[in-house]
Amino acid sequence: MSGAGPGGALLTRRTVHGATALRGGPRRRPSPYLLFGGLFWLVMSLAFWRVPMCCDFGQHAAVVERLKENLLHPAHPMADLPGQGSPYYSPYAVAQGLFAKVTGLAGWEVVKLSGPLNLIVLLTGIGRFVRGLTDRQWAPVIALFAMVLLWGTRMAWWSGYLGLMSMTGNLGYPSTFAIGLAFWAWAWAGALARGGRRGPWPYAGLGALCGLVLLVHPISSVAAVIGVVAFAASGRRLWIWSATAVTALLVAACWPYYSVFALVGDASVDGIHRQLYTEMPQRFWLAALGVPALWLRLRRDRRDPLVIMFALDCAVVAYGWLSGHYTYGRILGLTLVPLQFALAIELAAPRPWGWRRGALAGAAALGACVGFCQIQAGAVVPRALDPVGFDQPPRWPDYTWATSHMRRGDVVLTDGYRPTRSVPGYGVNLVAPAWPDPSLAEKTREHRLSDVRSYLSPDSTRARRAAVVRRYHVRWLLLSPDQKVPGEAVVVDWGPHTGEVLARVNGGGGAGA
Repeated sequence: MSGAGPGGALLTRRTVHGATALRGGPRRRPSPYLLFGGLFWLVMSLAFWRVPMCCDFGQHAAVVERLKENLLHPAHPMADLPGQGSPYYSPYAVAQGLFAKVTGLAGWEVVKLSGPLNLIVLLTGIGRFVRGLTDRQWAPVIALFAMVLLWGTRMAWWSGYLGLMSMTGNLGYPSTFAIGLAFWAWAWAGALARGGRRGPWPYAGLGALCGLVLLVHPISSVAAVIGVVAFAASGRRLWIWSATAVTALLVAACWPYYSVFALVGDASVDGIHRQLYTEMPQRFWLAALGVPALWLRLRRDRRDPLVIMFALDCAVVAYGWLSGHYTYGRILGLTLVPLQFALAIELAAPRPWGWRRGALAGAAALGACVGFCQIQAGAVVPRALDPVGFDQPPRWPDYTWATSHMRRGDVVLTDGYRPTRSVPGYGVNLVAPAWPDPSLAEKTREHRLSDVRSYLSPDSTRARRAAVVRRYHVRWLLLSPDQKVPGEAVVVDWGPHTGEVLARVNGGGGAGA
């Protein structure tokens, strides 16, 4: 008989005889998921820690830095501007900022520490969710490895994508925490759909959890709500689920830092997300191995929650493409979950297997090997131990060589792709933020970007540059090796690996690069 641990039947009861029975009867032993999930947690935590700050990491570290500086009224995450209305200031981020304030840790350190904690939420949520769908002990283990390996043979690296390679970069992000909570919400919804409880309060509790997911990562909440709807549609007494919806909306409406409802219809980041719809077959085709398993579930029950979840996810992704609101493509990673988990549950069935299930198992094993060797292996195989040269996670340069000269709140002018995404994570500000943010009008951000380009233009005059420096209180320039240092700037340091130039613009005499 299975015992329900916090991750979903983490311990199994085993009947024994003799001395053990005399000492108190049955004893418990770890379930397969506890053993393999624990090993996975250790390996992925180490893999996440070895990858330096890159991509969106600096943005999330900057959010923690601003909250550490002023928990109630944080500034804009990347610029010397007010931050009221920024969706980055979620309950998750506020908790991180409070932790940073209490401990004195830097923002990037808090984000690094968040990775293993987020992974615990994710792994326990997966265990709980799968155990709500089946009592087969190996199903959560197979589901976990299907989720991280069965993607495609083209890199799919994005926040909220849970392939091995992508997880090395995004474990510390709010999206991972939100997805972990989504699995818990689906497990809760499944229990309610099976009729285990009566009365509105459990449904209201589920609504509070959904409201939290909505605030932590609004786009992931779309997939989370779809999952809850799928379980509601698979059960009876649909009217009582209104308590879930009302509570979720109330929780979201009470958050003081930003209005999640103001994000509805916001198209400012749709252009950035258009690339999510490129090369989709190459990025996701291995997950299609779960189609036969999902088809079997449909034949057994036309109201199967995984089938409904997959259909609704596909509809939202299609809407994003057809409407031009490409941000909805962010749920593509979770759209694969019904396929991956249906396959896992089918393969966890006890033997003897028929030839169809055996063929499906062989195809899944081959697909996992292909996905691992083609894309995912470099996430967990360090270069020093790599016998064949697997692709490795990005290794961006460290900018402490530059930020060590700066004071908190200093303004830096740069147009480099990597520094604009990294240096704010050390507590300094940019003239022009790298990403759109509802707390800053997009026209204002575009004007600032134009001023940066004007300053760095070879045709810029000294008077024009001085006007930009005064307008934005610029103290530092961070330039690529091929950019000319203005005559009025003083070179302070050079990047040890990139050759980038750090110059001070209010330090007097001229200098050359």
